Formats: sequence, structure tokens, C-alpha cells
Amino acid sequence: MAETVKVDIPHKLTREVARQRITEGFDRVRSDATGGMLKFEDQWTGDHLDFRAGMLGQRIVGRLDIHDDHVHIELDLPGFLASLAGKLTGKIRSEGQILLENKKA
Repeated sequence: MAETVKVDIPHKLTREVARQRITEGFDRVRSDATGGMLKFEDQWTGDHLDFRAGMLGQRIVGRLDIHDDHVHIELDLPGFLASLAGKLTGKIRSEGQILLENKKA
């Protein structure tokens, strides 16, 4: 059965810097996808991102909003991936925290 997963990741960055890091993170996902097996589409509208990813017949639809102090992510997971929702949520949270940590460039 499909499931919507919601994750909030706190940050201490400007919205512009958070968006830049998120864009770079999504660019890495695209470049790491080998052999064209992962299909990935994304569309920014201001500080809101709509994205879709598909692989091996499984399709994830997601939304991401950058706020002043956190990033809110929602993922619509199909049946098979919904069974892994807990693990995916933890992975998204930990990777997101690394991506958005307040480090000096």
C-alpha cells in the first residue's frame, strides 16, 4: 500500500544557501545514477521543489519546501518502497543534516 512520508530537517542557513546545497545534492544523485536506470525530474518554483524519480518500475513523487529554519520534505512512496519507509526516512534525515550543516565554505 502506498504511503506519504514527511521529514523536517532543521538548518541555520539562508534559504538561498539551503537551495544551492539541495540543488547540488540532487545534481549528484543524477550524476551517480549509472546507465540511465534512474529517471529523475525536478522543477523549482521559488523555494518549492517538485520532483519525481523512477527506477525498476517504482516511482517516487516528492515535494520539498525551504523555510527559514528547516526544510520540509514529503515523499509519496509506492507499495514496495512504503514497506521501507522507516529506513528511508532515517536516511533522508541523516543525509539532509549533513547536506545542510552550517559549515564554512
